[in-house]
Amino acid sequence: MRSRVLGSVLFGLGILALVFAGGLAFVVAPAAARLPYDMERTQSVAEAPNAQFLQITNGVAKVDTGTLRSTVTVQPDAKTTADLEGDLDGSALVWLVGQEVVRTDTNEVVSAYSTSYAVDRQTAAARDWNGQWLDTGSNRQSVKYTGHMYKFPFGTEKKSYDIFDRDILKAQPARFVKTEEVGGLETYQFVQEITNGRQDLPKDRLDAILGQLMPGATSGSVAYANTRTVWVEPTTGQYIRVQEKQSKTLVGNTGQSVTLLDALFTYTDDTVAKSADAASANRQKLLLVGVWGPLALALLALLLIIAGAILVTRRAAPTTAPRHAHPRHAADEDETAPIR
Repeated sequence: MRSRVLGSVLFGLGILALVFAGGLAFVVAPAAARLPYDMERTQSVAEAPNAQFLQITNGVAKVDTGTLRSTVTVQPDAKTTADLEGDLDGSALVWLVGQEVVRTDTNEVVSAYSTSYAVDRQTAAARDWNGQWLDTGSNRQSVKYTGHMYKFPFGTEKKSYDIFDRDILKAQPARFVKTEEVGGLETYQFVQEITNGRQDLPKDRLDAILGQLMPGATSGSVAYANTRTVWVEPTTGQYIRVQEKQSKTLVGNTGQSVTLLDALFTYTDDTVAKSADAASANRQKLLLVGVWGPLALALLALLLIIAGAILVTRRAAPTTAPRHAHPRHAADEDETAPIR
């Protein structure tokens, strides 16, 4: 009787463990694979040694050579996120992003921008939102973001993803190339090649540059090219390393051309190490609730169910003593009994 009660208890615990395993796999894990509302501010630094770049100081334009440092800061805008409505409410975050490029020898600012846009909490792709804007220092303008910029989806796959380029203001595909270990993690490498691009500058700025760098030209345009390579940790979708080979060339209607930018930006070793550490910690959390936790609970459930079933179905042991096949005579039972 006791074994049957114990077996029933173990069987019930096994079913409960199985329910918890399913809850972890199908409820907790999907919820964990979403950008949190309280995500921490992140900062990435890339440097470009021996770069050619346009420097405008006090209205004077000049092409210089030196090392550039680019710092990109991404932080959540909690107040604006709380005001999101409709299908964005609960499924999107608003990010405030800023970039500043300085020359390392003088710390002078070469270029800067700030922007705000809504990002999907699961795919990390830009969402359609009428509150997005871009400020390049001269004016704040509306912009329509699409694709990815600073993160790939949770569970990144070996396929192409669109990455938005701020200079041409549109997204173009980045194709999967190979897997490669970076910072102790297996990453997916993606390459985006932008050729024959064009950067639109405000007319007053373009005219000022033309007048100083290309006398005689009355009109012109900026040709832009960029080979962008990103190394992504696939479970989290986090960027571990980024490299950009950028070039900008001013082309005048006189046939002349002047290089405005020729630089190879690459994440610093410190940024790669910090990115890898953060991705590794987040990866372990996702694997715990999405893979190892459910598997351990499912195994425990199986053992409990089997043990419970064995105890419930086990036959009870006999409780009566066996009879002798040949009962002895009374005289044999007591050899000292008197003879009558």
